[in-house]
Amino acid sequence: MPNWKRKLSLCAAALCTAAVSLSLTAPSASAQDKKFKIYLSMSYSGNSWQSEAANIVKALAATPPYDKTVELTQVISGTDPQAQIAAYESMIAAKADGIISFPISSTALNRVIHKGCEKGVKFFMYDATVTEPCAYNVSYITAGFGENSAQALVNALGGKGKIFLSRGVPGNSVDKRHTDGAMSIFKKYPGIQVVDEYYSFWDDRTTQQETAKALAAHPDVDGIWAQAGEYGAIQALMDKGSKLVPMTGENSNGFRLALANPDFQKRGLKGVSAGSPPASAGYAFKLMMEALTGKRDLKPGNIEYPLPWVPADHVKLCKGQTFEDGCNAFPEGVVPSSFVTEVFSPTLLPELSIQSALEGKPTPGATIQPLPADVPKAADEPGINCQKCEPPADQYKLTKVQPTVNP
Repeated sequence: MPNWKRKLSLCAAALCTAAVSLSLTAPSASAQDKKFKIYLSMSYSGNSWQSEAANIVKALAATPPYDKTVELTQVISGTDPQAQIAAYESMIAAKADGIISFPISSTALNRVIHKGCEKGVKFFMYDATVTEPCAYNVSYITAGFGENSAQALVNALGGKGKIFLSRGVPGNSVDKRHTDGAMSIFKKYPGIQVVDEYYSFWDDRTTQQETAKALAAHPDVDGIWAQAGEYGAIQALMDKGSKLVPMTGENSNGFRLALANPDFQKRGLKGVSAGSPPASAGYAFKLMMEALTGKRDLKPGNIEYPLPWVPADHVKLCKGQTFEDGCNAFPEGVVPSSFVTEVFSPTLLPELSIQSALEGKPTPGATIQPLPADVPKAADEPGINCQKCEPPADQYKLTKVQPTVNP
């Protein structure tokens, strides 16, 4: 009698039907016991966001049961696509089971990714995306940060004013999609003038420096549309001693505290905190491991992480070290001002803590929790996350805010 039948017979006799059900639905023992070779491939790495994204992947890989089954190696290749291509090639040659990556380009990496897929490697991209069909893109990139934040700024300015665009990394899909979405709104308003545009590399210090240069040429700026690094723009305004202006930005703790600061509000600061969650890296890692261990049948494609959206009057301080009871920021001194708050998700990543994000260490006593069954699909966008595809008719549809002024 085959071994599984013998076990089934014995269980039936002992009335252990629940145990039988679990054994028949669980992944195979070989998939569970295998040691998986996983690579964390980073390109740009020079800011808090990238550090936190990497740290939560490291923390999850060190959380039971993955602490016994995952061999994780981190590789940082920089902003040159050729360097990341070479890194991928080395990982494929080393017989990687999976590569979780922040890709520097949406198209330049396609050939080597395709080569890896043919050899059985699973590629999971987080935040930034690629157009190679065999890859998994786990990102909020199509959730509308650019257009929604731009409309929020237009509303705050009453439809007219001089603005700066503080962008990210040149050539990256995230920066392109954000800026395209924002410009789709700004171009509707003749009263909005983009008087300076600069790349801040999603970094507070660089944003502060580049914003200071822009202020020297345009001290009468009325508003700033910023991607990550937005707290640096506030610092540049304060250093100059000028008034604060309406701003949009991403999810740094310093920016959220500034938005809720009554003194800053009196000086002119208003806006919304939205943008890129480092949590997408943790979500991508957990999806990858569920696919590799046979717990989830997941086809390659575009997976959407929801867009955080926290207007100034919705900032709520956390009493503990995780997001609980609807809180979304931490008191001053608990974390650095550059700390990107959206590393936490009570639903998707309950295993994480501040220690996980800052140090890459697992939360004491935590174990990996299963993800929800539903995996939201992201919209296809040519040149961003797909090749031969059509953009949705409502590609830049507003989902978080509505116009309060007419073009």
